[in-house]
Amino acid sequence: MIKNKIDFKLINLALITFIIFLIYQMNSFWGGVISKLWTIVSPFVIAFIVAYALYPVLKFLEKKGLSKPLSIILIVLVVIGLFAILGFLVVPLLVDQLSSLFNNIIIFIKGISARHDLNFGPLQETLTTGFNKVIMTLGNYVSNGAINIINMSVGFISNTLIALSVSIYLLIDMDKIRDSFKKYLTKKSARTYRFFVILDHEMKLYLSGFMKILLITFFEYTIVYLIIKHPNALLLGILASLGNLIPFFGAIIVNIVAGITAAVNLPFPGLLINTMIAIVVLSIIDTYITNPIIYKRSNQVHPVIVISSVFAGGYLFGLVGVVLSLPLAIVIITAFKFYKTDIYTKLSDIKETKKKTTKKKEEAKK
Repeated sequence: MIKNKIDFKLINLALITFIIFLIYQMNSFWGGVISKLWTIVSPFVIAFIVAYALYPVLKFLEKKGLSKPLSIILIVLVVIGLFAILGFLVVPLLVDQLSSLFNNIIIFIKGISARHDLNFGPLQETLTTGFNKVIMTLGNYVSNGAINIINMSVGFISNTLIALSVSIYLLIDMDKIRDSFKKYLTKKSARTYRFFVILDHEMKLYLSGFMKILLITFFEYTIVYLIIKHPNALLLGILASLGNLIPFFGAIIVNIVAGITAAVNLPFPGLLINTMIAIVVLSIIDTYITNPIIYKRSNQVHPVIVISSVFAGGYLFGLVGVVLSLPLAIVIITAFKFYKTDIYTKLSDIKETKKKTTKKKEEAKK
C-alpha cells in the first residue's frame, strides 16, 4: 500500500535537482579541479587531434610508395618547416602590417570623430592601449626577424614539446590504435562500430575540405590584395585563411578590416574602390566556385545550424567553442542521422505507453 502511494519519479527528480544544486554551489571547487585536470590532459588531447588529422596524409604518402618511417619523417619535417617559416619570415612582416593596421584604424576613428563631431575619446584611448599591448607582446617574441624563444613561458614550450612528441608516437601507432578500437567495438556492439566508421568518414571529409579551403583562401586573398596594391595584403590573406575557423563571421570581419584599412590609405578613394571590388569578386568566387567545388563531396550542414552552433559554442566556451562548433555540430548531426530510427521508435513507444496509462486511469475512474 505504501509503495503504491510513493511517487518514485518525483523522488528521483528531487534527488537529481538536489545533486545539480550541490554541484552548482561547489562551482568554484569543481572549476579549479577541472582546470587542473585540463592543464594535465590538454597536451595529450591536442596530440591526439594532431595525429588524427595527419593520419590521412600518412596513408596518402604510403599509397604513393613511401615507407611508413620515411612518411612520418617527411610529415614531421614539413610541420617543423612550416612553423620555422612562420616564425622567421611571416611573423616579423605580420607584426609590421599589424602595427600599420592598428594605426589605420585609429586614424579612421579620428577622421569620423572630426568629420561628424562625435566623441570617440574613450573608445580611441581603449583601442590605442589595447593595440599597443598586442604589438608589445608580439614584439617580445620577435627579435631581428626571429622568434625570441627565451621570452616565451616555460609552460608553453614544455606543453608544445609534449604535444609534438606524443603526436608523433600516436601517429606511428595510429594503425594499432584504430585496430584495437575496432576489435573492442565489434565485440561490444556492431552497430556502435558502424556509427564510428561513419563518423570517422565524416570527420575525414571535414578535415580534408577545411585544409583545402585554408590554403586556397590564403593564396586567393593574398594574391588579389597584392594585385590591387593593398598595404596589408599578407595580413588580410592570413586573416582570411584563419577566418575559416569562424564560419560565416570570419569572412565578414576580414572584409570590414580590409575596407577600413583601404579607407585611410592613399590613394583615396582609388584604393577603397578597388578594395570594395575585390571584396565583391572574392565573395562571389568563394560562394559560387571555391566552396561548392571543395565541399561538394564534404559535409552538408545547413547554414542555420552552422550559425546556431557558432553562437552556442561561443556563449558556452568562448573562442574555443566557436572554433570547435562546426566539428561538434557534424558529430551531433551524424549521431542523429544514424540513431534517428531508434529515437523515433522510442518516442512512439513513450507516446503509446502514455496513451495506455491514460486509458487505464480513465477506465479505473469509471
